[in-house]
Amino acid sequence: MSFVTIPLAIGWPQVVLIAVVILILFGGRKIPELMRGLGSGLKEFKDASKDESANEDKE
Repeated sequence: MSFVTIPLAIGWPQVVLIAVVILILFGGRKIPELMRGLGSGLKEFKDASKDESANEDKE
């Protein structure tokens, strides 16, 4: 059985390729909405982790 390894080093050509694919899939108008949703999700996660660590400190 062989396993496929994925290199973790991503260079500029790969970043550009990923950006172009995302642009083609979602279009220019949809990307700001996606980024806004991603940002709000990260903010909620960060706030929840802060609340959890504060609750652990109180105990």
